[in-house]
Amino acid sequence: MEYEHVSVENEAGVAIIRLNRPEVLNAMNHVLNVNLHDAMVAANDDDDIGCIVITGTGEKAFSAGGDIHEQREDARNRTEEERDARQAEHARWIYELSASPKPVVGMMNGLAYGGGAVLASCLDIRVGCENTKFRFLAAAYGRINCTWTLPNQVGWPKAKELLFTARVVGAEEAFQIGLLNHLVPANQLRAKTMEVAQLIASNHRSSVQAIKGLLLQDMTKDLDGQFVNEKDYTTNVVKGFGVEEAFPEFLARKGR
Repeated sequence: MEYEHVSVENEAGVAIIRLNRPEVLNAMNHVLNVNLHDAMVAANDDDDIGCIVITGTGEKAFSAGGDIHEQREDARNRTEEERDARQAEHARWIYELSASPKPVVGMMNGLAYGGGAVLASCLDIRVGCENTKFRFLAAAYGRINCTWTLPNQVGWPKAKELLFTARVVGAEEAFQIGLLNHLVPANQLRAKTMEVAQLIASNHRSSVQAIKGLLLQDMTKDLDGQFVNEKDYTTNVVKGFGVEEAFPEFLARKGR
């Protein structure tokens, strides 16, 4: 399917969704948000896709955040009820992206500020380069976000600092605090991202999705609750493969 502000390509079981407004640093307007949501739904519904990658067009920006010009026009031309409804819709889509059944990897090609940082904080894994930097700007603009996403990525103490200060987080620091899983030169960014994504896509899809689902459910459970949750799932929902199904190559080699 063709989209106005998002492009999609499928490669070896991976859907690559690219935010495509480079002239405004991939700023996220309503159409882009609709396109991204629709592309995510399509990728999750496609049995040939085992992992999703999100990136931005160009070398400068993953996304500079929300489209301020569109927001100003909405303030002038839409009622408060209409603006609240659209904002609630966008917020719900961000939640659905974070809870995507299939793993989502960020190819962080440049800056991720404001709404772009919000989007990045919802992803399962992020791969960055020297052009990558983050800025969680809500407090600087009298807004609130990322309180439920960022602590899950970097822990409470660091999340508090980044949200309270709204300062720039460079690529090296982002890697050190776990906001980036991998940090590579820009010319290796796509290769490294696809290496990670294709490893995920090559595994048993039901297992990968079940692991992600259990991890999300376990966020508020103690250790015993996490154990019980996994035991119930693997006993009553999806049992793990038996030895013949799990290790066919090993058995074909007669254990060598």
